[in-house]
Amino acid sequence: MSIESARKWDLARLELFAAVADLGSLTRVAAARGSTQPVISRQIAALERECGGRLFARTGRGMALTELGQRLLPRIKSMLAEAKQLSEEVGAASGVAAGEVRIGALPSLYKLLICPLFRVTQERFPKVRLHVFEGSGGQIDEWIANGYIDIGLPYRYGKRLPGDAQRLIDADSYLIGPAGDRLTGSPTVEFVKLARKPLVLPGAPSVVRVMLDQLAKRKHITLDIVLAADSLQIQKEIVLNGYGYTILPRHAVLTEIDLGTLQAARIVNPGIKRTVVLVTTSSRPLSLACREVAKLIRQLAQVTR
Repeated sequence: MSIESARKWDLARLELFAAVADLGSLTRVAAARGSTQPVISRQIAALERECGGRLFARTGRGMALTELGQRLLPRIKSMLAEAKQLSEEVGAASGVAAGEVRIGALPSLYKLLICPLFRVTQERFPKVRLHVFEGSGGQIDEWIANGYIDIGLPYRYGKRLPGDAQRLIDADSYLIGPAGDRLTGSPTVEFVKLARKPLVLPGAPSVVRVMLDQLAKRKHITLDIVLAADSLQIQKEIVLNGYGYTILPRHAVLTEIDLGTLQAARIVNPGIKRTVVLVTTSSRPLSLACREVAKLIRQLAQVTR
């Protein structure tokens, strides 16, 4: 399969096939792309009709490649890589950054980094197209490892960062409560004050959840997790309606704080720090467009410090 054969194939559909093969789930691909499972399923079914056979077997654990899918996957990935490389080489030869840059970002970064990044990229590199995927830290690390994205913006915890991570923003953790709440009405709140308070937190084994559980055990207190939710929007909505608290960096609730609908008190004794980092995939060389976008992200992060 070569670029010439792309006339018979929808490249976007082939990218979708590769994504489902990598992630093993229609639901996960739909979430990463801001789409729905039925839409993804219809696209895969259309591709299967074009191929003349089933590419995936639907199992209880997700989507598994059939024999035909296994045969086609390396060739399709090679064609996609060839098409991407050709586009990047054309741009690089002219010294102009061009092409798609795929970024995996935490939902909390939309106002702090992602929206400013889009504006600046449009101004400086009009031929670069950003494709942003929202996900948890674990999802972003997985996408980086398998080459699904070019740039990842996850959290890291602890003073020492892994060698592949570039420090962007250090952020304290805050207890988030509804407007008028007494506990979050003060600038700070002791960690032990979280004992038996209704909390909405990510489900285990998220790093922040594991860390909070360890701190609670060390402080001999019990955390009352009334809802496990990985969605930032769900966490904030539950708090807005007065059903509990959540724990987030302040930048995750800037809009709500400005509107006066949420409050934030910095957690102390101990404080809980997290660092937004920039990581890039090692599955392929970074294009000129990727390098320029990564540079812009670092510059924007310096402004926010």
